[in-house]
Amino acid sequence: MQATLTAATLLRPAPADTLQPQQAAALRSATSVDATVAVDSNDLLQGQKAVAISHNGSVYRLQATKLGKLILTK
Repeated sequence: MQATLTAATLLRPAPADTLQPQQAAALRSATSVDATVAVDSNDLLQGQKAVAISHNGSVYRLQATKLGKLILTK
């Protein structure tokens, strides 16, 4: 199975009742002014080895290697 994620999907706030305490704290800190949003790779991959990411009309592939590295290809 392969998931397609967009920036809107990743950055859309989850309902507060579905967040773990750690996720809620991360969301609060990421929404402050001038903060860089960090998305955990596990949230992107959702247990899969690779996912397709649509960006500006192009599709990219984000893949996790056996050594725990990430590879992004077009």
